[in-house]
Amino acid sequence: MGELNQASVKSKGKNFFKMVWKEYSVVVIFIVVFALCAIIAPKFATANNLRAVLRNISTIGMISLGMTFVLIAGGIDLSSGAVLATSGTVLILLQGSGAVPLWVAIALCIVVAAGFGFINGIIITKTHMPPFIVTLAVGIIARSVTMFITKAATITGNNVPEFTNIGNGSFLGVPNPFWIVLIAAVLLTILLTKTKFGTYVFAVGGNETAAKYSGIKVDKIKILTYMLLGLCVAIAATIEMSRMAAVASTTSGSMYEFEAITAALVGGTSIAGGRGKIIGTVVGFLILGIISNMMIMMNISPYLNGAVKGAVILFAVLFQRRER
Repeated sequence: MGELNQASVKSKGKNFFKMVWKEYSVVVIFIVVFALCAIIAPKFATANNLRAVLRNISTIGMISLGMTFVLIAGGIDLSSGAVLATSGTVLILLQGSGAVPLWVAIALCIVVAAGFGFINGIIITKTHMPPFIVTLAVGIIARSVTMFITKAATITGNNVPEFTNIGNGSFLGVPNPFWIVLIAAVLLTILLTKTKFGTYVFAVGGNETAAKYSGIKVDKIKILTYMLLGLCVAIAATIEMSRMAAVASTTSGSMYEFEAITAALVGGTSIAGGRGKIIGTVVGFLILGIISNMMIMMNISPYLNGAVKGAVILFAVLFQRRER
């Protein structure tokens, strides 16, 4: 009897650790990465450095939250970085002109980014073209329009506290941008897990044909996910532009879409659709922020940043395939 009980306890313990690893592996990895960084570089765990990490990762973090919905629904968006620059340009032009209140400028920034999301969604659903081709083309168009409007120059807005505090201010010692991302993460978690829309997003990404036969309006769900990503991009643009009260038409948002996709993949979102968690994405972009920060602290060439992010993507996708 004693041996049986001992075997049962071992079996239960093994199953418990398997469950923890399956559901929370990204959290375990985050804790290990954080601990290793704190040991390797004692200055890493200082309050000032951690605040800098949270502030710097907030823009990518905001985009990655919206990207999670698109990926779960079986799509992908390669236009996000360029759309951030376009919507940010609209924000800076309106904010700098002083012709409209700040909230109106932000609202129009949201309209522009969500509009691009609608364009992506409507083209993908009505033409049945691959999402990566459509969004790549739309991103090229968005960047070109931005450069045309600004004549490929950096434009500045009004450097006033009302605007710059959005990106540079803090509350309770935590940067305002990260508070914005945290609030968005909570709201989007509720949307994804507690509403019919969230259920439909999983259904569309898991099996689009079955979702259609179940009466789900697949095209509508896909369009809404791209528009939701557009909303997140607009918020990210507001955060980004408020930090410097300026936008660089050629570089603002460059490669941000790939970093957002990386964050979502690291957080456990499946590139094939049908699986993902907002909390996983949050931990994913925090891990990316820590890695970037450590590369700077260890004086590793910034030109290797892309190599590291590429390796992380490959590892995340291979890990997902192994889990299946």
